[in-house]
Amino acid sequence: MEAENARSDQSYPGRPRRYDERRYERRREIDRSRMEDYAYIIDFMPYGHPDDKRPIHKREPLAQVVGEKRFTLLEVSIRKGENPLVMDRVFIGKGERDVVYKIKKRLRYDDLTPAAKSELPYVIEYIIKENEARFVEVFNKAEPITTKFHQLELLPGVGKKTMWAIIDERKKEPFKSFKDLAERVKGLQHPEKLILNRILYEIKNPGTKYKIFT
Repeated sequence: MEAENARSDQSYPGRPRRYDERRYERRREIDRSRMEDYAYIIDFMPYGHPDDKRPIHKREPLAQVVGEKRFTLLEVSIRKGENPLVMDRVFIGKGERDVVYKIKKRLRYDDLTPAAKSELPYVIEYIIKENEARFVEVFNKAEPITTKFHQLELLPGVGKKTMWAIIDERKKEPFKSFKDLAERVKGLQHPEKLILNRILYEIKNPGTKYKIFT
């Protein structure tokens, strides 16, 4: 045991072993915060992926899903006898799952089936509307990224004029809803659409420098 501890301490010279344990725990907490617990079906493939060349009896039912929290794209296997529909919310977190059997892999946008690509905007818009308070807070809490560029400007259609209008209004009182936003900020008719377009941009461009939602 002493030899093992010595090796551990030598790996990080000058740092106590407890320091490394705390750092490891912090990393685990960050990883857990990024994990998706729920996702929405964007395509269900009862006979497996269309590109699968194996006989049908050897395939498993699959679905492509988008995460509710960070819009992670995943391919999952579905339990036999289950037939989820597009827009169904399913549990994918740790623990017993009722519809999803196993998370197969993470996907890029280009990996999605044509059907999944077609449904993705509608499903994301539904998630935004179902979690309105969460997304309204983006307008209430967005901060400057640099001295010349503000986080609000990442939203498609928001320029300097609209950005300052949002900031001025939220100083008076935090925004309560998308309707409140649209009524108080001139030219901001559909704030939920701005969020939708930014989420789609981040999904399609995973290497983008600044991210708000993914």
